[in-house]
Amino acid sequence: MRDVGSLNGTFVNGEKVSERVLKSGDQISLGNTTYRFTEDRPQDKLPIRKVTMTPDQVQSQVQSTLAASSTFLPEKDIKDITVLRADYEKLRVAHELSQKLSIDADLDTLLQKIVDEAFLLIRADRAVILLLDAETEDFVPRYVRQKRDEEIKLSKSILDEVRTKKRAVLSSDAMVDERFKAAKSIIMQGIRSTMCVPLLYNDKLLGAMHMDSMLATGAFTEKDLLLFSGIATQAAVAIENNMLAQKIEHEATARAQFQRLLSPNLVEQIVSGQLTLNQGGARRDVTMLFADIRGFTAMSERHAPEEMVVTLNEYFEVMVDVLFRHGGTLDKYVGDEIIGLFGAPVDLVDAPLRSIRCALDMMRALEEFNRLRVDQGREKVSIGIGVNTGSVIAGAIGSSRTLQYTVIGDAVNIAARLCSLAKPGEIIISETTLELAGPHILSEPRKPVQVKGKREALQIYSVQGIRDTAPPSNRSGSLMST
Repeated sequence: MRDVGSLNGTFVNGEKVSERVLKSGDQISLGNTTYRFTEDRPQDKLPIRKVTMTPDQVQSQVQSTLAASSTFLPEKDIKDITVLRADYEKLRVAHELSQKLSIDADLDTLLQKIVDEAFLLIRADRAVILLLDAETEDFVPRYVRQKRDEEIKLSKSILDEVRTKKRAVLSSDAMVDERFKAAKSIIMQGIRSTMCVPLLYNDKLLGAMHMDSMLATGAFTEKDLLLFSGIATQAAVAIENNMLAQKIEHEATARAQFQRLLSPNLVEQIVSGQLTLNQGGARRDVTMLFADIRGFTAMSERHAPEEMVVTLNEYFEVMVDVLFRHGGTLDKYVGDEIIGLFGAPVDLVDAPLRSIRCALDMMRALEEFNRLRVDQGREKVSIGIGVNTGSVIAGAIGSSRTLQYTVIGDAVNIAARLCSLAKPGEIIISETTLELAGPHILSEPRKPVQVKGKREALQIYSVQGIRDTAPPSNRSGSLMST
């Protein structure tokens, strides 16, 4: 508590003082008013709702500004010792602050540390840190530190000065506010001196820091402004690093999740934002591929469970690699069955043709897989594949705790039925898939089959190959953002 010349004087616990370090429980008397001082704890975060940005009722006089682009001069260009001292002070503060700020903390904790450190270095009554909202381009208060609980109104003109010109501002309302000309005690009138500095990282505006004092004109000097700007520079670096670390962590998590379902090229495009996943519950045309091991139950009876687990893992590794290579999505494993999707969650304009190419490549990959197994004295694996194209509901399905991206609908059931009809080494496709794949598919018709829920029998085809005239799969032009 400091008395700066009030007529009535300042009393702490009944004793008149000019300056006194307060302790929790001290009673302060100002005229006929008595206050009780309660220790302010840095960890106590006051509600952000108490901070408002309002148009000035009276114009704030900007006493001094500091260009945010101010840089350190080369040693040979320094002629004034005061410049050298100012640069040293900025470097000292930046060094000490950097030792205390860590990107390991969450953003809110980091912002609190920044404000608390500024409070220790600069004598002030209140401090607010604000971050720039990327969408609205407005400052949003994120953390407040103050010596008494009260609503904080920030000068919109000062904030606009910082935001538009990216420079620090030192101002005082006391010199121009006509209401306070006859004031006897500037402390009791609550007049404030203000500093506001931008948080800049490589000329990118991240936010602003605001400090004010109960003292009148002259509470802050240009040296304080330089010091505050140095704190803001270091704070901006810490905030940017923190946001970058969070972005990297988020992308790593997203990448790990997508890598289980999508081919690597699609994962990178989705994580980078080039492609957007459709939200749950969307109806879309999708080609479903079902691949199932033939005679798996009998095979399991001939071999130990541990050996069958190894076989399945090795088999899935090969098949999923082929699926991803053709731009397919892994829906799920059902026992020894693989379900792949083409056209969900990312649209593929040539999905039917891709799915047939994938099925043929799966058969070729299986031949090499079995050759290695025979060399090792192990039993061959044979599969049948069914492919169908149709309208389905695609999206995240499951409980509130566990969600899985999948497709549901009649077309999915038909694909599963076609897979069950395929003989070992055979690829069965629907007439719809054949028509959409174009005239490039070599196939033989099979006897129409009756499918549950359908009045008429479905015409099906056995794939023999693809003509040389078929266009190659377009790895980029065939992808459509949804």
